[in-house]
Amino acid sequence: MTTNNPLLSTDYFPRFDTIKAEHAVPAMTTLLAKAQQEVDSLEASFLPTWDGLAVPLRHATEQLFETWGIISHLLSVMNSDAWRTAYETIQPQIITFSLRLGQSRRFYEGFCAIRDAGGLSQTQQRIITNVIRAAEHAGVGLPPPEKKRFNEIQNALGTESTNFSNTVLDAIKAYSMEITDPAEIDGLPQPIKALAANAAVEAGTPTATAADGPWRITLDQAVSAPFMMHVTNRERRRQLSLAMADKASKPPHDNSTRLETILALRSEKAALLGYPNFAALSLASKMAGNVAAVDALTTKLADASRAAARKENAELLEFARQHGFAEETLQPWDRPFWTERLSEDRYQYSDEELRAYFQFPLVLEGLFNLAQRLFDITITPAPNTAPLWHPDVKLFQVQDNNGTPMAWFYLDPYSRPATKRSGAWMNDFRNRALLPDGSWQLPLALIVCNQTPPTDTHPSLMRFSEVQTLFHEFGHTLQHMLTTVDEPDAAGLNCVEWDAVEIASQFMENWCYDRSTIKAISRHIETGLPIPDTLFDRIIASKNFMAASFMLRQLYLGATDMDLHARYPHPDTPTAESVKCANAVRYLPAPLLPEDRLLSSFSHIFAGGYAAGYYSYKWSEVLAADAFAAFEEAGLENDQAIRQTGRRFRDTILALGGSAPPLEIFIKFRGREPSITPLLRHNGLI
Repeated sequence: MTTNNPLLSTDYFPRFDTIKAEHAVPAMTTLLAKAQQEVDSLEASFLPTWDGLAVPLRHATEQLFETWGIISHLLSVMNSDAWRTAYETIQPQIITFSLRLGQSRRFYEGFCAIRDAGGLSQTQQRIITNVIRAAEHAGVGLPPPEKKRFNEIQNALGTESTNFSNTVLDAIKAYSMEITDPAEIDGLPQPIKALAANAAVEAGTPTATAADGPWRITLDQAVSAPFMMHVTNRERRRQLSLAMADKASKPPHDNSTRLETILALRSEKAALLGYPNFAALSLASKMAGNVAAVDALTTKLADASRAAARKENAELLEFARQHGFAEETLQPWDRPFWTERLSEDRYQYSDEELRAYFQFPLVLEGLFNLAQRLFDITITPAPNTAPLWHPDVKLFQVQDNNGTPMAWFYLDPYSRPATKRSGAWMNDFRNRALLPDGSWQLPLALIVCNQTPPTDTHPSLMRFSEVQTLFHEFGHTLQHMLTTVDEPDAAGLNCVEWDAVEIASQFMENWCYDRSTIKAISRHIETGLPIPDTLFDRIIASKNFMAASFMLRQLYLGATDMDLHARYPHPDTPTAESVKCANAVRYLPAPLLPEDRLLSSFSHIFAGGYAAGYYSYKWSEVLAADAFAAFEEAGLENDQAIRQTGRRFRDTILALGGSAPPLEIFIKFRGREPSITPLLRHNGLI
């Protein structure tokens, strides 16, 4: 299988049209053997210099890890039994090889010698510091018995995290609620009815139509979110809400025991490395530095939000009672519905009214025009340039203002709940790097979203939250693509502290509330007119609607994550569920359902990179809000000032990547340290 194996290709663009799951194991077996041989040879003899160790070690492992990235990507967007089997076969070998690198005393001592010799650039110093710390966190200094147990833990964590993610996807795929009575789907917007009818067709009911049903309601966010917001039938909302609440917590798709195992393994790992808990280990490489700093930010934001959240929820309950709600309290299946009704009543527009303005192709065009205005780049479609993994996927080229190619990126926009992991993310296939022939390898990135798909009659009509998500992920992608750092290990998002990686992404979300931007990306599906000023003014008026409640929801998630990794187990909270419940009382304005099992599908911390790091969204948001405030101060209607400020943002936040500490880069852009005031102001809390 190694002959003509597309995963062994060194082409810049992966051969997605011919890559199959059966190629994965043979390709990785070949690449592992090759990398192992080159690493062994280097370990036996190297000069303790940057060019003598750092550069050849990266070259020895680069193709292996890039190919593993392609395989991981395909598992997340084209999930199947074949891809799972291949991934699960390879993953232990990748972990073992990575540990072999990190635990090499020869390499570790070589990097320490490079550090101590001096003469490095700031970028090289940061890379070397990270490599040394990563080796220490990989157990390089552990005695053999402890090292053996550490390696067992790492392999177990890899397996459990992958299984956690797959279980969430399986739980989503397994659930459906079929509705045949039109009265039970009253209020559901027509585009969502079409999606639900199409799901019924795919499930074996070929006669299903948007008008007459039957309608198949799933846990896919593109369907479940508008269902909870608009369907008038309370019992159907209750059924879906309960399915969402206990997702992946019951056999045969059950993560409840697995998440406890993951937490215990992380705790044991931290102890082996000499840390009091996993949070301390995680924060050793982040901006925050320690749990106390995270707690301080959480407390400050929570204190600023609680009174406003109580007021918001009292007003919501009062409104619901005025409009026929007769219960004592609002349940989880009531809150989205009545929140949307109150918003419609107060601001005189609906989420679905906005959707009609946001046609995906035009939103994308407007987003690219904004990037041209802010960052002086041009983005153009590149059809028929490279193979794609699915017909939905598009490829784009990024050029500088003089036409010089700078980067490429893929965009996979639509929900595919049967094969595609939920959520949205950015990743990379290629870093900026100097090639042996003296040319530069351009960054190659990808954006994955799960927004509403198109129908037979119109393009994808995006909810406003989906527009914000697209802008968010595009911000990540810009930081990867517009880097000017010459060292690949610090280019783009590489070497950036985890709690700073959301700065560019959350910065871009702010443009969704800029009048000229919204005008540029909106065209009504029927009239072709942009959003009128009167509607935009109502959007701005509603920007902070329930903002304090949303703030507390995010703080609840972050605090639960931090407690699980810093203060668990504890006599008062002997189970992960009890930690979650204690934080719900502390932060949420309404009690959780007894059936709530959020942790069983909390992939961010159990299958992603946010363990003891979910606070990063708020930590980064402080800097992102302050960065956007620089544009507000320049004058959002002052085109020349906006372009100048955008260029400064590009030349600092986007360009410098991991070459310097994030705080230092932020000060280069802003001229001072960050302030929490813009974030509180943007959320209407001051």
